[in-house]
Amino acid sequence: MATKTISITEEAYKRLADLRERERESFSEVIIKVTGKRLKLRDFHGIISKEAADTLESSIIEGRRSHKELHEKRIKRLGKEFNGMS
Repeated sequence: MATKTISITEEAYKRLADLRERERESFSEVIIKVTGKRLKLRDFHGIISKEAADTLESSIIEGRRSHKELHEKRIKRLGKEFNGMS
């Protein structure tokens, strides 16, 4: 297996060492573990039922709608406050 040498700070080294679960775990194993594959929603296809997926989708849509509404209210309030300062 090919290897590479990298330079890291003492703080980064200590943090990496703290992540080792066992004494013999290599730093390469720790790095691979903490930087593992990022999953996307499509990776879960077939894992949950259609009903659960529909519920999750509805929750996400509602959360986004609610967040957008609160954001718009915040922007309006800040606009009024800013205009009142002039």
